[in-house]
Amino acid sequence: MPAKATDKKPGKKLVIVESPAKSKTIAGYLGEGFEVTASMGHIRDLPQPSDLPAELKKSSLGKFAVDIENDFEPYYVVSADKKKRVAELKAALKDASELYLATDGDREGEAIAWHLLEVLKPKVPVYRLTFPEITREAIQRAMEELRDLDIPMVDAQETRRILDRLYGYEISPVLWRKVARGLSAGRVQSVATRLVVERERERMAFRPASYWDLTGTFSPVDASKGESFTAKLVAVDGTRVATGKDFSDLGELKSQNVAVLDQTAAASLAEGLSDAAFAVRSVDTKPYTRRPAAPFTTSTLQQEAARKLRFSSRVTMQVAQRLYENGYITYMRTDSPALSDQAINAARRQASELYGAEYVPEARRVYKGKSKNAQEAHEAIRPAGDSFRTPAQVAKQLHGDEFRLYELIWKRTVASQMADAKGSTASVRLGAVSPDGKDAEFSASGTVITFRGFMAAYEEGRDASRDEDDAAGGTESGQGGRLPNLATGDGLGAEDISPIGHETSPPPRYTEASLVKVLEERGIGRPSTYAATISTIMDRGYVRTRGQALVPSWIAFSVVRLLEEHFHDYVDYDFTAELEEDLDRIARGEESRVQWLNHFYYGDRKETGLSTIVNDLGEIDARRINSVEIADGIVLRVGKFGPYLEKPLPADAPEGSEPQRANVPEDLAPDELTAEKAVELMNTPASEERVLGTDPETGRTIVARDGRYGPYVIEIIPEPTAEDLANQPVEYYKNGKPKPPKKPVKVKPRTGSLFKSMSVETVTLEDALKLMNLPRVLGKDAEGNEITVQNGRFGPYLKKGSDSRSIGSEEEIFTITLEQALEIYSQPKQRGGRTATPPLAEFGDDPVSEKPIVVKEGRFGPYITDGVTNITVPRSTAIEELTRETAVALLAEKRAKGPAPRKSGGRAPAKRKATARK
Repeated sequence: MPAKATDKKPGKKLVIVESPAKSKTIAGYLGEGFEVTASMGHIRDLPQPSDLPAELKKSSLGKFAVDIENDFEPYYVVSADKKKRVAELKAALKDASELYLATDGDREGEAIAWHLLEVLKPKVPVYRLTFPEITREAIQRAMEELRDLDIPMVDAQETRRILDRLYGYEISPVLWRKVARGLSAGRVQSVATRLVVERERERMAFRPASYWDLTGTFSPVDASKGESFTAKLVAVDGTRVATGKDFSDLGELKSQNVAVLDQTAAASLAEGLSDAAFAVRSVDTKPYTRRPAAPFTTSTLQQEAARKLRFSSRVTMQVAQRLYENGYITYMRTDSPALSDQAINAARRQASELYGAEYVPEARRVYKGKSKNAQEAHEAIRPAGDSFRTPAQVAKQLHGDEFRLYELIWKRTVASQMADAKGSTASVRLGAVSPDGKDAEFSASGTVITFRGFMAAYEEGRDASRDEDDAAGGTESGQGGRLPNLATGDGLGAEDISPIGHETSPPPRYTEASLVKVLEERGIGRPSTYAATISTIMDRGYVRTRGQALVPSWIAFSVVRLLEEHFHDYVDYDFTAELEEDLDRIARGEESRVQWLNHFYYGDRKETGLSTIVNDLGEIDARRINSVEIADGIVLRVGKFGPYLEKPLPADAPEGSEPQRANVPEDLAPDELTAEKAVELMNTPASEERVLGTDPETGRTIVARDGRYGPYVIEIIPEPTAEDLANQPVEYYKNGKPKPPKKPVKVKPRTGSLFKSMSVETVTLEDALKLMNLPRVLGKDAEGNEITVQNGRFGPYLKKGSDSRSIGSEEEIFTITLEQALEIYSQPKQRGGRTATPPLAEFGDDPVSEKPIVVKEGRFGPYITDGVTNITVPRSTAIEELTRETAVALLAEKRAKGPAPRKSGGRAPAKRKATARK
C-alpha cells in the first residue's frame, strides 16, 4: 500500500487534475503547501499516420501509428497544442516534493494519469488519488486512501483506443471508395446508426390497419353513488374487441380470436346501445403501490434530461461536467445506481425535513445496477457532499441549464430514499344488450393515490409508446381518477356512446433518450460515450433530428447495408457487446491486452480477424449498395450530390439515352418516400431553366433555374471549342520542341440565390445581374473600413470587418446607402431585439498582441479573443472559473498552432511500469 502523504522533504506538493475549473475548486480545499494545476485533458495521443516521421511511415507503424507487428505498441506524441502545457508541468514538478495524480477515477482518467507519468518522468514520490465528488470531505478521504496506478485499467483504455483506430482505419476507406468521401465507421457509431436505420426500415415496411371501438359516458342511476365516468368497449358477444396490439406491422391480425369492428358495425352498435339499460357486471379493487426510481446513472440522466429538460445527450454531459467540476454533484460517468452511506443518510434526512417523517420508510433503500457490462467503480450521480444543498440554496450560484439539471438530480436522489406511493385501483365491467341481441361489454379503471410518498418530490418521465389509444379509460391521479362507488348489479345510464376510429401506428423513431436506453440495454458501448456517439452520427450526416425523433439519411442506408453485407460481425449487436465484456476482463487483469488485439486483428484457426476480412473483400458492387428499390421500375440512388430517383432504361433503349431522374426533397424522410410518392416525383416535370438574356459586359447568357437548395440565377460559360484550342499560342521547351497546349482554366460561373419574393418565372435580367454581383460595396467609413451589404443564411446584413449588422428586408440590399449604413453602425449592436450584451469577462491586455482579452458569447458558445486570435472556451470550463492565466495560455496555444497543418514528432513508445510510485 502506498504511504500516506505525511511530512516529506520541504517543498510544495504538486497535484495534477484535468481542468482549470476543477483545479481551482480543489486548491481551495487543500490549502497551503499544495499547488493544484491542470493537464487540460489528455496531453498525448496517437498521431495521424501521415504525421509520423518519414522513417516510420514505411514501418509496421505506418498504417495506424500502432506497431501491428510488435505487440500492437502505440506510438504516442505530445499534441502540438499541449507542448507548452507539458513544459509548464515539468517546470512546476522541479520544485515539488511530491506528485499527486488526481485525474478522474475511470479508465480515461487512469490513462491520463499514466500518460502524465510517462511524459513527466518524476523523480519524487508519486501518488494516485481519486474522489467521487469535489467536496472537502471527499478530498480528505481520498488523501487517506492513496493508491498505485491501476495498470490493467490503463491497458483496457489503451486497448479501446487501439481497437477504435484499427476498426475505423480499416473499414472507413471501404466506405470512401464505395459510398462517399468523408464517411467514417466506428465500433459504436456504426451500430447506433444501424439501430436507427433498422427502425426506419420497419416504418417503411409498416402497413396500417384500421379498427373501431366505442367510448361511452355513464352515470349511476342512483345519483348518490357518484358522478359520471368514461368507459371503453372491450368485448362484443363475449369476444374481445381488437386493439392496435392485435395487428402486425404488416397490418395483419395476429389472432383470429378477436372481433374487428369497421365503421359501419361500430356506428350500428353505438346507435343500438343508445337506449339500452346498462348495469355493472363486476367490480374489482386492488391496492396500488409504486416504488421510486433509482438514482441517476449516466444513461438514465441522459434519458431523463432529454424527456424533462429537452437536453441533447451532449448538452446533458457538458452541463453535468461543469456541475461536477464546481463541486455541486458527484462524478457524472457511472453505471451504478448505488448510493454511499453518507448519501443515503443525507437523502433520508432531507426528505424527512422537507416532507415529513412519514415520507421516509423505516428501511434504507439499496439499489443495484441491471445494465449489461456495468462498471460500478463510482456511486450514482447525486448532489455532492455529506449533506445536500437544496435547489433553493444554490439558486444564486447556478443559473439556466446548470440549475435545471442540478434540481433534477437533487429531486431524483431525494425521492429515491422516500416511501412508496400508495393507493387503490378499481376496475369496473359494465354491459348491455342491444335491440338486435348484441351483448356489449365496457371497461373502466381508475387509480386513486391516497399517499403520494416519493411522488411529492419527483416522478419519472417515460418515452412515448405505440398503441397509447388502447388504454381502457384508465387514469392515475392524486385527486381525480376516482370511479363512482359502484357494486355489481347497479344500474347505469348511458349519456353518450360514440364510435371511435383508430389506425395502427408504426414503430416510433428513436429519440436520443430511447436510443441511449436501447444501447445500454444491449450492452453496446459505455453510457459515458453515448453523447459523443450520437453527436458523431449527426455530424457525419447519417442521422438528423425532426423534433426529438432521429431520422436516418439515405446515405446511412448505404453505409449500413455495406457493413451488414461485408462486415456483419462488426455491426452485430451481440458481437459489439462482447467487445465491452472483453475490455472489462482486461481492466480486471483477467486477459492480456496483446493477445486480445492479436485475436481481434489477425484472428485464429476458428475465427477470421479484421485484417483478413478487409484484405479478402472481393468486388463490392457500389451501384447495388447505393440503390434501394422504391416502386416497380423506380430505384433510389445515393449519389455524390445526394439521393435521387431513377427509372432504369429499357433493354431496347437507343444508345446514348439518359434514364429519367428526379430529385428527392431534402426534408422527405425515408419512410415517407412511398411507391405513390416516388411515382408522383417522377411524374412532376422538372423545372426547365429560363433564359433571362445576355450580360452586356461579358456577353454571357444568364438563366434562372430551380435547384436542390432553391431557385437561383447563373451565367453560362461556354466550353472552349476546337478552334479556340487550335488558336492557342504555341510554347516551346528549351530544346526547341513544342509544348502540348495548355488545358484551359475552368472559370467558375457567377451565381446568386433568388430572394424570397422572386421566382424563376418572374425574376428579370436586371435582378439577376444584381444578385450575381453581391456582395455590394457601399463605401468606407471614416477609418477606411469597407462596408458591404449581402444576403446570408439568416437574412440580409451589413458587414464591416468582423462586425455584422442585420437590415430589414432583402430588397434593401439594392437600395441601402452608405449614409444609412453608417447610421446603423453608429447605434449599439442589436441581438435578438436587445442591445448587445457586454463581454462575459475581461482580463486586461494580452502580453503578446497587447490588445484587451475579453470573453464573448458566440453562435457556437463562449469564446476568448484579443481581437486577433479567437479560441473557444473549453467545454469543461465554466466562465466563472476562467482566469486571466488560463485565457492567456489558451490564446498562446492557439497562436502556436498557426494556420499551417500540424506537424508532430515523437519518440518510441515507453513500456508500462507496474507502479506509479517511485
